Amino acid sequence: MKFLLPFLLLPLLALMALCIGDVPTPLSEVWHVLTGQASPDALASFIILQVRLPQMLTALLCGCSLAAAGLVMQTVFSNPLADPSLLGVNAGAGLGAAIAMLLLGGSLTAGAVSLGGYLLTVAASCLGAFAIVLLLMSLSALFRSNLHLLVAGVMISFAASALISIFSFFATSEGLQTYVAWGMGDFGSVTLERLPLFAALLLGLLALLFLQTKALNALLLGADYARNLGIRPKRARTLLLFTAGALCAVVTALCGPIAFIGLAAPQVARLVHQTANHHTLLPMSLLWGANMALLALLLGHAVPGGLTLPVNAITPLMGVPVVMMLLTRRG
Repeated sequence: MKFLLPFLLLPLLALMALCIGDVPTPLSEVWHVLTGQASPDALASFIILQVRLPQMLTALLCGCSLAAAGLVMQTVFSNPLADPSLLGVNAGAGLGAAIAMLLLGGSLTAGAVSLGGYLLTVAASCLGAFAIVLLLMSLSALFRSNLHLLVAGVMISFAASALISIFSFFATSEGLQTYVAWGMGDFGSVTLERLPLFAALLLGLLALLFLQTKALNALLLGADYARNLGIRPKRARTLLLFTAGALCAVVTALCGPIAFIGLAAPQVARLVHQTANHHTLLPMSLLWGANMALLALLLGHAVPGGLTLPVNAITPLMGVPVVMMLLTRRG
């Protein structure tokens, strides 16, 4: 039954995300719209296809991607508290986005090449995340303690936040407003037109990660064991961390720096399914991450008065109990 739990929750939460909102929609109406049958309510069709369906798919993809990135970092750094937000990867992606939005004004021209809008934000976020991943890899070779590496990640986040504050001080009011809204997290920022590219990037990176499941299991047992299996530990770590960094960068660029899903989902998967084998743990972590993201989307729409809570106002309520559980567990 525990194995089936995330499979049962996923379609239920997905359907609820299509039905619940400012304008409640009956399940029969949702079914008619999704199956292409004629709907008597044009407004309901627009809301479901243009607003709720992209939001639901975006939340599902973001939850899977952040959970996968968190699992990779927990395995590579042998630290159950490793997470893109705690280790500074999200902060690096956020700093890249801040440079694109606040410092460059949303556009960059270098000779005949010109980038603007969300493409510039994605590129800058990727560079920022990769820079932090490289720094973490260098620090992991210097620090013997996982606690030291965790503290270093927190300090990196503080440094990135300080730079963002400086950029914000000199930014225009329009740019600052855009960046603040982006930083709160929003699954509604990916439109139906952008969704195919967004999905293709994340699904491609997740497929690459599934090809590295053997390396994840080997690294879990140590570098010497990995070498005996014919795996180069340094090369495997580099590929895994760059894949995790790219997942975080794409999600952060378009949806904001969403915290705690990457930390909580793998731990819930370990707790519920009682396994450390990544052949099972990786897909289960993705499912729990998707369920958490969909739950955050639903709770954000549960506020009366037609208001929508930002994602980062909800995800800490899921992640903090998991962290406290990890801190209080013996052994």
